[in-house]
Amino acid sequence: MKLAAVVTGIALLAATSAMAGGTRTYQVTGPVLEVKSDVIVIQKGKEKWEIARDKDTKVTGDLKVGSKVTVMYTMKAASIEAKAEAKKK
Repeated sequence: MKLAAVVTGIALLAATSAMAGGTRTYQVTGPVLEVKSDVIVIQKGKEKWEIARDKDTKVTGDLKVGSKVTVMYTMKAASIEAKAEAKKK
């Protein structure tokens, strides 16, 4: 799961958070490979996308392995560490 590390930071939020402060919403579509209470894994081309979800994630339809889904998501930084530039000699 190449994208697992990148996608780990992706949080699915309720529609109200998508409207807050111009947060950009993205989408990905593909078949479901795995469903858990806190994550959904879908196939996008040759990659597996692991997307976090929680009790506030809105689900419509019958979410199960094999279903084709479209996931709407936002990207939110969990933490940011800024480092000073290296001094030039």
